Amino acid sequence: MSGCDQPGLMPVEAALARLLTLAEASAIVETERVSLADAAGRVLAEPLLAELDLPPWDNSAMDGYALRLADWTGEPLVVSQRIQAGSAPESLQPGTCARIFTGAPLPAGADTVEMQENAALADDGHVTFREPLKLRQNVRAQGQETRIGDSVLPAGTRLGPIELGLAASLGAAELLVRRRPRVAVLSTGDELVEPGQPLGPGQIYNSNRRLLIAWLQRLGCEVIDGGILLDDLELTRAALAALSDVDLILSTGGVSVGEADFLGMALREEGELALWKLAIKPGKPLTCGQFRGVPVIGLPGNPASTLVTFGLLARPYLLRRLGVQRVEPLGFPMPAGFVWNKAGKRREYLRARLENGRVVPYPNQSSGVLRSAAWAEGFAEVLEDTTLTEGDSLRFIPLSEILG
Repeated sequence: MSGCDQPGLMPVEAALARLLTLAEASAIVETERVSLADAAGRVLAEPLLAELDLPPWDNSAMDGYALRLADWTGEPLVVSQRIQAGSAPESLQPGTCARIFTGAPLPAGADTVEMQENAALADDGHVTFREPLKLRQNVRAQGQETRIGDSVLPAGTRLGPIELGLAASLGAAELLVRRRPRVAVLSTGDELVEPGQPLGPGQIYNSNRRLLIAWLQRLGCEVIDGGILLDDLELTRAALAALSDVDLILSTGGVSVGEADFLGMALREEGELALWKLAIKPGKPLTCGQFRGVPVIGLPGNPASTLVTFGLLARPYLLRRLGVQRVEPLGFPMPAGFVWNKAGKRREYLRARLENGRVVPYPNQSSGVLRSAAWAEGFAEVLEDTTLTEGDSLRFIPLSEILG
């Protein structure tokens, strides 16, 4: 992981583009075949091809009556058979109709279905249709969804409930997927204490590690919990050396040029380290580098900064390493429900929610306040050198777009 230096403030788009280039250069190409039950959140390693037409035969879209339209002259038709879903019908007798149910295959010779609401069944078994009929109405045609050989899902698709349902509808019991990324999570600093332990003077509980581990697991990563790196160079070297078999070392806090930044020292001694100053708020400092060939991304230590930079930069990087093409979160324009008078030099991502159709930010946007994100429904993106009045349009990114 090299070539990361750039003077001044780096635009968000430039930082993301460079991370994605690095991700493609170290793509995870190893694959495994897994069952559908184990495929949720995984990434397809090859296109999913249809091995059958879907639906495999013409079938009824309604509960009603199947007939050949040419047989209907406006006079009642006798019901010659009953066809339920899962049954194999006989050919339709000329001049008759068949009672049919939703999803059941049309009998040979039938080309039209009339819904039962527009039909009247007499005691003698004849059916009268009350409305004019159209050829092929209420018929789901064979192959209307897929044909044999169609590429239904491309390689690089993340498999969610809809994709897995589609694969199941095609009879796929297993799928070839990229192997899980192995990500080591480290926190730095003597000031950090794990929840459940007593706090000493100047210490705080470590929230970032739990945030990132849970997030990475939702992304389908295999997580190695590297714990807290104390401010000791030898311990830091040993901890990094033990992580030689991971795909990414993800750290939070403290990687800079200070005399107490031992993670940064270790990376400079036995790897590569570049510090990016991003035009983003919260989250200006970001580390890009490697240790003995293992990529390293260092996120800022404040909780809201960790949230924003992982969601907008590190998450897309991981997904691109798996071959996913659409890695940026979707946002949509919404009117601002607030006034923004200070045009800044950095792009701001305000923790915000929607109220009465407008975007409203949390009152305290400090980078150390994680409660703002628990309250929020998404990020309100305020562009560089921009002011806003109420009703102005801005981009709103739902948290659901970045958390999964």
